[in-house]
Amino acid sequence: MNGRRCFLFVLFLLLITVLLPADDDAEEYEIVEATGIVRLVKSGPSSQLVITGSRVQWHIAKEDESKLHNLQQKTVTVEGEERVIELKAAHRTMIRRELRNIRIIAIED
Repeated sequence: MNGRRCFLFVLFLLLITVLLPADDDAEEYEIVEATGIVRLVKSGPSSQLVITGSRVQWHIAKEDESKLHNLQQKTVTVEGEERVIELKAAHRTMIRRELRNIRIIAIED
């Protein structure tokens, strides 16, 4: 059993290092306007709000989730600071877009 735990621990450490952001430069944020449906993704304590647009999905920063929590399944337009993160995996690079300091511009039903 100890060998199995050790293997899982090493595998976990390997996954963490592989999925870290690609570059460690200073975080760069750009002011953007995002329009899409507010959705809750994942479940349990790791759930997160996202805005799903026609081609892009933005993950909402934890400190801003309270602004959008009651607007789930509604289409909103927000303005906020966007950070694009490249996550490198063994077989591909994934793009994750995060929004923070958001301001609600419009709400549609």
